[in-house]
Amino acid sequence: MRFSSTTLIAGLAAASVSDARSVNPVDCKRATPTVYLAGDSTTAKTGGLLMGWGEYLPQLLTIPVINKAISGRSARSYTNEGHFTELANLVTASDIVVIEFGHNDGGSPNSASDNGRSDCPGTGSEVCVSGKTGEKVYTFNHYVETAAKAIIAKGASVIFASQTPNNLWEGGSYGGYAAPVRFVGYASLAAKNLANTGKASFVDHYQAVANMYLKLGNTKTNSLYPSDHTHTSPEGADLVAKAFAQAVMLAWNGTTPLKGYLKAGNPTVF
Repeated sequence: MRFSSTTLIAGLAAASVSDARSVNPVDCKRATPTVYLAGDSTTAKTGGLLMGWGEYLPQLLTIPVINKAISGRSARSYTNEGHFTELANLVTASDIVVIEFGHNDGGSPNSASDNGRSDCPGTGSEVCVSGKTGEKVYTFNHYVETAAKAIIAKGASVIFASQTPNNLWEGGSYGGYAAPVRFVGYASLAAKNLANTGKASFVDHYQAVANMYLKLGNTKTNSLYPSDHTHTSPEGADLVAKAFAQAVMLAWNGTTPLKGYLKAGNPTVF
């Protein structure tokens, strides 16, 4: 089922309204929060030679993790397919949602070959029109912030995480000194835009992984990418999850609600 922008926004708004008839009594009695992950294949459970980092986060936390990341998705397609609405309906007060997109959000939706994933360029209220379907296409920040508002309205917290970098040692020299892709800044901006809620924070996952790759060096980093420069092996995913946990522990970008749920003795990787 495809969710139009009008239907989606209405659905997200409805999810934020308390309705005693739809509340599961079991959820009301949760002793601890649940962490939900929204993202693409770099976070999702994949298989074979590849794996997303979200599958390794549970071993680093003392609370449950539910990985809702889906391969091939962007903030736009995750929205249009109704997955953010699903999350807004699932969460209860004290839950934590990590939103990490960017790998599939680039490009332009204006062409006749629009892939259904590219966001409208910009960070605010800009609107594009798909050259393929004629649908209105919004910015990355519009999609993730609209979703976050609905989630926060349920009493949950949102962590905007910057996308992971591609293989920074591809070609044999370290590329982590260059400016990161624009979606890193977009994720940070989303947290700033919702800072007044007291429920939004930012983790610079990109920089944490970049620092780790610098420490690992050329040979080891390249060994973590068995098929392309974006998707990691299970070993790589495990390390990327540990980099995320270390960034949370260090509170680089401010304290997040996850810090109190990190397991003691988690390894440091950068």
